[in-house]
Amino acid sequence: MRILVANVNTTQSMTDSIAAQARSVAAPGTEIIGITPRFGADSCEGNFESYLAAIAVMDRVVNYPEPFDAVIQAGYGEHGREGLQELLDVPVVDITEAAASTAMFLGHKYSVVTTLDRAVPLIEDRLKLAGLDDRCASVRASGMAVLELEEYPERAVEAIVEQAERAVRDDKAEVIVLGCGGMAGLDEQIRLRCGVPVVDGVAAAVTIAESLVRLGLSTSKVRTYATPRPKTVIGWPLTTTDTTTADAPAAH
Repeated sequence: MRILVANVNTTQSMTDSIAAQARSVAAPGTEIIGITPRFGADSCEGNFESYLAAIAVMDRVVNYPEPFDAVIQAGYGEHGREGLQELLDVPVVDITEAAASTAMFLGHKYSVVTTLDRAVPLIEDRLKLAGLDDRCASVRASGMAVLELEEYPERAVEAIVEQAERAVRDDKAEVIVLGCGGMAGLDEQIRLRCGVPVVDGVAAAVTIAESLVRLGLSTSKVRTYATPRPKTVIGWPLTTTDTTTADAPAAH
């Protein structure tokens, strides 16, 4: 089984960290391929960067030259998952939904700890759209920018722990979700400090993607995520020929 794990920003070191976390939980026989968009921002922390990343990830995935069995979009609260589901005939798993749905198996309410405060509304909106907001106690900002997570890892852990402890104490959360792909691999440290289950979205997405592949299940194509209709598209970067969406390759 081959799973593409798509970073939503152009920072290669973050792609490497995300892929390493994915490999640490993947089952034997699962090949994890980390991919980085060929254009876009070096971090995603707002709507403009998120919409740009959505196009960049679709471009990168549909132009991947070899077969694959599933795709993970490794950006918390980012746009684009729906477009990938239309374009592909394999399962597409977003870490936002994977983490939140996993957290709901572990406690009555969960809280998300993310990066900057400006990302909070985007995450709240994505959770609401996915129908996962009813059991979300809160979405809290650590105050750390995405790139600072790598630059100052110890400070990042302290900032995340502070907000996680407040979520448990003040918001009555019973599970903490790490609300950024750049936080991949920090779950164990946070769990030991806070004493509650901590869900890393990348790890959760890998196990869900593997399960869907083994069950032989993928996105329904009868309506919402039907393959895009063939039409003239000018200047669209999704295909090497830039002519129609019908030329976009499907994975097998």
